[in-house]
Amino acid sequence: MNTVTVIGIGNRDRGDDAAGPAVIDALAAAPPPGARLLTAPGDMLALLDLWGDAGHVILVDAMAAQAAPGRVLRLDAGDAALTTALGNFASSHAFDLAEAIELGRALGRLPSRLVIYGIEGEHFDHGQPPGAAVQAAVAEVGQRIRAEVGTCTKHP
Repeated sequence: MNTVTVIGIGNRDRGDDAAGPAVIDALAAAPPPGARLLTAPGDMLALLDLWGDAGHVILVDAMAAQAAPGRVLRLDAGDAALTTALGNFASSHAFDLAEAIELGRALGRLPSRLVIYGIEGEHFDHGQPPGAAVQAAVAEVGQRIRAEVGTCTKHP
C-alpha cells in the first residue's frame, strides 16, 4: 500500500489559522488507511524535513481571505501556475508556503506529488477558535482528503 503524508499547517490558538491542524484532528478520529498524519506549527522551512522523502504529500493551511472565509482552494504543485495561484493568497506566516515549495524545488526536495488545500480564513487573533465558515470548510476538506488518500493508496 502506498502512503500519503498529510500535513496540517497552523497555530491551534490563532483563530482561523487552526484550520490545518483541525483537519488533521478530524482525520485522526478515524485515520484513513495509508495516511501518515502530521501537524506543523507554521514554520514553513520545517516542511522540508516533515515531508522528507515522501512520494505523495497533501498540505492543508489557512490563507487570509481574498473572497469569502471558508472557501477552499485545491492546488497541485505539478501545476505550472502554482506559484501564481499561491501568490494570490496572503499567508499568515512569515515565510509563506509558496516560498517553502520553491525552496524545496530548488533543493531537489519536493515530493513527486504535492497537493495543497488552502482554506480561506478571516480572523487570526490569538486565543480565538476558528470561525463557523472555516469549521465547515475543515469538515469538507477532511472528507475530500479522505477520498483522495483512498484513491492514491490503491492506485499510485
